[in-house]
Amino acid sequence: MLDGIHVDQEVFRLRPDFALLAIVVEGLPSGPSEGIPVTTRAEAGVHVDSWREAYRAFGAKPNRTRNSLEALLRRPELPQVNRVVDSYNTVSVRHGLPIGGEDLDAYAGLPRLVRARGDEAFDTMANGEPVTETADPGEVVWRDDAGVTCRRWNHRQCVRTRLREDSKRGLFLLERLEPMPLAALSAAGEDLIRALGPDVDVCSRLIAQEAA
Repeated sequence: MLDGIHVDQEVFRLRPDFALLAIVVEGLPSGPSEGIPVTTRAEAGVHVDSWREAYRAFGAKPNRTRNSLEALLRRPELPQVNRVVDSYNTVSVRHGLPIGGEDLDAYAGLPRLVRARGDEAFDTMANGEPVTETADPGEVVWRDDAGVTCRRWNHRQCVRTRLREDSKRGLFLLERLEPMPLAALSAAGEDLIRALGPDVDVCSRLIAQEAA
């Protein structure tokens, strides 16, 4: 799985400083939210600004479609979803970078970060009902063979690949732009692995422009 994750060169042309730490975890801890307290929050203003610039570069309006880090930082308390999602949201605000979590068993093919053609399907919910949207042309999206798994880089995840209380295998996508050092990206990954507990099996891969 990790060797097959692909970041398209069109994305690197948009942001040459983009780096991704992809972590696959087997044997995820199951269960409902445990209300993990957030004792520290990153001074993440400069990182939020970098993501806002990236959103503007592909035509998104960051005041309307916030990156996942900014969306979490604006909340007085983090949402309680389930044990695994709460863990990676906590690490996200602690370290000041967007983190996505995906259920690998719900994937169709391999994950890839691309600029959309404009006909890719995205399944989501609106007013409590399932709906299908279409990505905008040029939008940066995560996708697999079945459609878009996350719109606007790291703004909103699809329903199909969400991590649930009984998910067993997870893919975690830790996304970095400058000025965050690569060492800080690595530290966030180590913190996430610790948060998921001692009984998980883990492998990881760093993807960056120089390694693409």
